[in-house]
Amino acid sequence: MSFQLKLFLSMATSLVLSIFIGPKVIKILTDMKAKQSIREDGPASHMVKSGTPTMGGIIFLAALLISYIIFGSKTSDNLIIIFITLGFGLVGFLDDFLKVKLKRNLGLTAIQKIIGQLIFTFILLSYYLINTQNSSEFWIPFTTEKYINMGVLTIPFLLIVILGSVNAVNLTDGLDGLASGISAIFFSAFAYICHRAGFNDISIICISLVGSLLGFLYFNHYPARIFMGDTGALALGGAVASIALLSGNVFLIPIVGAVFFIEALSVIIQVLSFKLTGKRVFKMAPLHHHFEQSGWKETDVVIMFWIVSIIFALIGIFSL
Repeated sequence: MSFQLKLFLSMATSLVLSIFIGPKVIKILTDMKAKQSIREDGPASHMVKSGTPTMGGIIFLAALLISYIIFGSKTSDNLIIIFITLGFGLVGFLDDFLKVKLKRNLGLTAIQKIIGQLIFTFILLSYYLINTQNSSEFWIPFTTEKYINMGVLTIPFLLIVILGSVNAVNLTDGLDGLASGISAIFFSAFAYICHRAGFNDISIICISLVGSLLGFLYFNHYPARIFMGDTGALALGGAVASIALLSGNVFLIPIVGAVFFIEALSVIIQVLSFKLTGKRVFKMAPLHHHFEQSGWKETDVVIMFWIVSIIFALIGIFSL
């Protein structure tokens, strides 16, 4: 089977599986009363979303896993990417499940969530350090073969990259179709980037993620019939970090994933500004809520962020 055919079939399979699995998962979660609790300090317009089923990340993760089993190469790199993606998804699932069980917008405690994330972060980090030659050197985008050697800063740098990526995707998951659409754009770009870099096996995972996310988007677009929850958002963050790291493209994360980066940065700026000056820079953080509070329609914010994502994904591709 040619690589191009395998790409097409893996994407088509994951897309069809997501669309097929979606209604069944929605029904199960609805029967379980696995409903999203809306933050009281969030935008008032979001209160109508209360009661929408959550934990929908199960849909695209199941589609991804089945597609990978059928078409993916069982290399150690691929297996660790799938493991890390599902591992972070498990942390998110536990958080979502407790929210549903306790009927409030609090699941795992902050410490429990950090410990869960650190476990899978250290697994990924250990695998990378053991299996990668010159593990402290990272390619600089827009150059041919220039690398920066992080030296003793490698481990703290990668901790920031992995945990930052995971939580940036999670912060972006705040509007119908926002995180799923941007993630689909990110993995589309990385499917090409990994192919160019000779990581065809990882490209298969990327394109399978694209298909499964597009299928999920059918149910997640405005007005969403289901939310991905932390189950999906943390899993996608794990996929972003592991794919970029193992393909040697960590510095492309803030370019191809610019919206993720900007969303996380807006929260950091908001918190620091309020603690240092008592004033807020944005009407509400993350940034997508700022636009909502400024009078933008939710769908307009999502479309604008999708467009920005496409532009930066193209910039990332042209940096090769």
